Amino acid sequence: MLAHVYKSLKKADTYVYLAERDGFDCLPPPLRAQLGTLQFVLEVALTPDRRLARENPEVVRNNLATRGFHVQLPPTLHDPLQDDWGTDA
Repeated sequence: MLAHVYKSLKKADTYVYLAERDGFDCLPPPLRAQLGTLQFVLEVALTPDRRLARENPEVVRNNLATRGFHVQLPPTLHDPLQDDWGTDA
């Protein structure tokens, strides 16, 4: 399965994977508006042995097959105050 990857010029570190090159019609209009202009970045073959830096390739393949798109959001900053330090009282 091929994925066509685009970056949002409006939302930093946000990428859209499409099943079809320039197949933007599958994106819901509210999402499309939030993403703004999308710039083509690369075409990648999502084979079963393919690894991706920030996404689970199986989830991406499933979303492409069922929805025609997958959105990769920017990583969130880790909040150290949310850690469960496992302190025993």
